[in-house]
Amino acid sequence: MSGLGRVIRSGVRRRRVQTIVIGLVTAAAVTATVLGAGLLVASKAPFDDAFAAQRGAHLTVQTDTDLVTESQLTASASAPGVVAAAGPYRVLVVTFAERAGMRLPPLTIVARADPGGAVDRVELASGRWPARPDELVLGGGHVRIPPGVRLSAPGGTEFTVVGTARSVSDTASAWVLPSAIGALDGPGTADGYQMLYRFADARTATEVESGRDAVVATLPPGVVTGARSWLDVRQRAVEDAAVFVPFLVAFALLGIVMAILVVGTVVAGSVGAATRRIGILKALGCTPAGIVRAYVAQALFAATVGAVAGTVTGNLIALPVLAETEQLYGSANATIAWWVTLLAAGGMLAVVAVTAWIAALRAGRLRTVDAIAVGRASGPARGRWASHLAARLPVARPVGLGLARPFARPVRTIAILLAVATGSAATTFATGLGASLLRIETALDQNVADVTVSGDRAAGPGTPLTADPAKALATIDAQQGTQARYGLAKAPGTVVGISDRVSVTTITGNATWDGFEMVAGRWFMAPGESVASGPLMKAAGARIGDSVTVHVEGTPVRLHIVGEVFESNMAVFTSTTTIADQKPAEYRVALTQGTDAGDYAETLTGALAGQALTAQPTGLETDPLLVVVEGLTATLTLLLLAVAGLGVLNMLVLDLRDRVHDLGVHKALGMTPGQTIAMVIASVAGVGLVGGLLGVPAGIAMHRLVVPMMAASGGLHLPATLLDVYGPVPLAALALGGPMTALLGALLPAGWAARTRTATALRTE
Repeated sequence: MSGLGRVIRSGVRRRRVQTIVIGLVTAAAVTATVLGAGLLVASKAPFDDAFAAQRGAHLTVQTDTDLVTESQLTASASAPGVVAAAGPYRVLVVTFAERAGMRLPPLTIVARADPGGAVDRVELASGRWPARPDELVLGGGHVRIPPGVRLSAPGGTEFTVVGTARSVSDTASAWVLPSAIGALDGPGTADGYQMLYRFADARTATEVESGRDAVVATLPPGVVTGARSWLDVRQRAVEDAAVFVPFLVAFALLGIVMAILVVGTVVAGSVGAATRRIGILKALGCTPAGIVRAYVAQALFAATVGAVAGTVTGNLIALPVLAETEQLYGSANATIAWWVTLLAAGGMLAVVAVTAWIAALRAGRLRTVDAIAVGRASGPARGRWASHLAARLPVARPVGLGLARPFARPVRTIAILLAVATGSAATTFATGLGASLLRIETALDQNVADVTVSGDRAAGPGTPLTADPAKALATIDAQQGTQARYGLAKAPGTVVGISDRVSVTTITGNATWDGFEMVAGRWFMAPGESVASGPLMKAAGARIGDSVTVHVEGTPVRLHIVGEVFESNMAVFTSTTTIADQKPAEYRVALTQGTDAGDYAETLTGALAGQALTAQPTGLETDPLLVVVEGLTATLTLLLLAVAGLGVLNMLVLDLRDRVHDLGVHKALGMTPGQTIAMVIASVAGVGLVGGLLGVPAGIAMHRLVVPMMAASGGLHLPATLLDVYGPVPLAALALGGPMTALLGALLPAGWAARTRTATALRTE
């Protein structure tokens, strides 16, 4: 082995603490970067991956069955620019009968013999494809009905749900066999043909429009009743995925900043502490270039091991998260991009190499005598004024010595301060993010009721909930433990100029307590007034104070918008008195404090026995998106806190080794192990407190910036109440998190200092 190799191996073995810290910090930093940056990249194009894999339709065309024949539609596949086509498929808009008293939304049903084809290959998520005329497959995300349930068509035919599937082009909300059309078609059912096309060029709206014109030119005039570009579908999918982007960017940047800060200070401190050894090596004949290479190699050895471990850990942690995003986005085979892994590991190694090279280069340029002298000298007498001031404080002398120590090593103190502040900022941001997401989920769910009253399933589908809503409300009011209640009914509606269906909710009673958050304006109070969602107001070009006409079951209803409610869908809420024929389909009840929901529901069900109503405790479902974000938040926060704690540990180890002789003097003068621990902890307690106080405002500012960006990515405007999540007690606890991080990082060095024998410390150079 060469002399340089022996120097590298000796350095790695001699400075085991620094080697381990560099490896662990690099591993944590690479893990955070791989996880954050990898998921960020994976979330950018889930729709594009699924669209290519499932051969999605660039253009979906709807035509009138009375004006065009199937052969004419088939011939349109030869239009210029068309590379593949599928169809024609019969398509119907069918409203099935009420199920357990709940009205189902209209379903766009497409008749297909099989899920494959040249265009828009339908992916089965569960169950199987229909094999009989009385079976259907539901589109995932449209209606949540489990397989095996039977639905009654308008003509009386019952269809059994045999599975769920997903169309990346969003061409249907359900599928049946072509032989089922006769049982579905009837009075009041919208009918048409559907054709699906893929074009040679469809990257831009202009190219898709050009392809559409070519297709329309091959068909008789006036037969096209609707056409949708894949870019419109993609935009919706991208908006859903874009919710992750600000969140992941924030944590990825935190991970990179923390890695640069801690790894840089660790390596620089390690090289700086070995200045005397560098001088000895130069005296033995090592060249400056050889010394630089030796210490860079020592740092890179530990960093490489850490980078490999971090790469594996980051990819393993990402697996369950990516499995969730596949379901959320409808994509398949989502993985961390290989180049992201290489870039994260290579970037961290580059940081280590550059930092070590800069620090070692400075020491390498020292003259041999100066390097040895620097290593043996006790260093400049910085911070003596702090020592004199600490001596006057009403604290024990060891604590005073610890409080004064940060001023003797200002560079290392600043490094510890920044590490703790960054960790505190990450914790504050993560805490606020989790609280805001929980409030957002509650506001979007709009159901914090303790008990829900709905139709008795034994009464069968189509059975009215009650002939007298006033009687049902009176029964609920008479029940002991009732604090608040209201009834609601939902019906699909349409607004002229808006292609998407609008959810119309009529409310009987006061519902403002049930999770509804107002973005602007006020809640409706009089007949004809309503509150609308932001997406609906944007699509309709309406503002608060304007009126819109909503068609509910064919009846136009003029609604005056008095407020914007926090809601992600096309929705409008108004009083039952505005749409009189909408009777409540469900009642929600809030209970007084201390009332058992199970006992209350059982008693209320008995009281409502004659009205075909059943009460049951409300079961809250957790949004999968919230689970993903909270899991990522906890993982990345723990990683960043670990990095901060390791940074503190390393700085203290270096500092204690620099003044080990002074430590021996203190012990010789009577300092006990307990006093030694108190001195070491006191040296970082103040720095940790200041770091916590600096990190908390930074975390709050990050929360105020990132959470609204996440909401805006999904097309939502956040009310201020969903951001005001920090109270005095949580803020105080978060501020104390800084000194706690510093304390955890100081425990091992403090224990080492306490165990060091006096004679050993005095002999150590």
